[in-house]
Amino acid sequence: MQFKDYYDILGVEPSAGDAEIKTAYRRLARKYHPDVSKESGAEENFKAVNEAYEALRDPQKRAAYDQLRARGYRPGDEVQPPAGGYGHGGGGGDFDFDEVFAGGGAGGGFSDFFESLFRRQAGGGYSQQQQARGRPGPADLRARLAVSLETVYRGDSVRVGLNGKTFEVRVPKGIKPGQAIRLAGQGTGGGNLLLEVEYAAHPQFEVDGRNIIYTLPVAPWEAALGATISVPTLGGKVELKIPANSEAGRKLRLRGRGLPNGAAGAAAGDQIVELEVQAPTPHGDAQRAAYENLRDAFAGDWRRE
Repeated sequence: MQFKDYYDILGVEPSAGDAEIKTAYRRLARKYHPDVSKESGAEENFKAVNEAYEALRDPQKRAAYDQLRARGYRPGDEVQPPAGGYGHGGGGGDFDFDEVFAGGGAGGGFSDFFESLFRRQAGGGYSQQQQARGRPGPADLRARLAVSLETVYRGDSVRVGLNGKTFEVRVPKGIKPGQAIRLAGQGTGGGNLLLEVEYAAHPQFEVDGRNIIYTLPVAPWEAALGATISVPTLGGKVELKIPANSEAGRKLRLRGRGLPNGAAGAAAGDQIVELEVQAPTPHGDAQRAAYENLRDAFAGDWRRE
């Protein structure tokens, strides 16, 4: 498999903190998102950005990747992780689960490099008597399944490849991180395969319990005068009314637009929209003149109001 420089893909230094990595990911994911980007190769770039972020956002995965990178590999170099995978924290201890990603977070599967680096066979051991007889008994296998927020919202089925097999897995609507999907008889010797769910990173949304958090860029005049703006949600776009005299950081609530609740009769979460006031870059004389008129109209130190 060929080595990939995840820091280079995200455009950050290896010393970058979590916040810087997250900011770089969100910027690039929006730039290359297949639904909006017109750039050549946008889909492949989007997959690469998602893969890099999945590796670097998790402390254990990042530590394992940094161990490999410290050996001097460069993009395109052929590399094979040692059997059993890499430990974390400078050595010792393999990871607890195979890494199985359904849908690649938000757009396609991950590379052989990623899967080989973070994959480790995990499962129950055999008894001494079974080993002596050479016959393994039933043992459960555990794996981690990262699914997109859209999949959790809708309750879709996903295709999962693991140990040379492909499974069609039904993801229960509203399943929580840490809950497991049980595939009976797919473990060792007739044991079970337990897929522990985690939410894959999303280029637009963050999760707070059952609530979905979304940052909405608005122009100064939209915040001051009010506006109606189309906002993405997990269930599709909706129209959101921005009240006049809104300030940066104001939070608006779209009730019931968060993640569903698996419990019978329980309400779904909400989508919280946080306003981020941005000043567009002026292009041309007319727009520059508009900014000059705005400056003159707000003559004085408006910061003290």
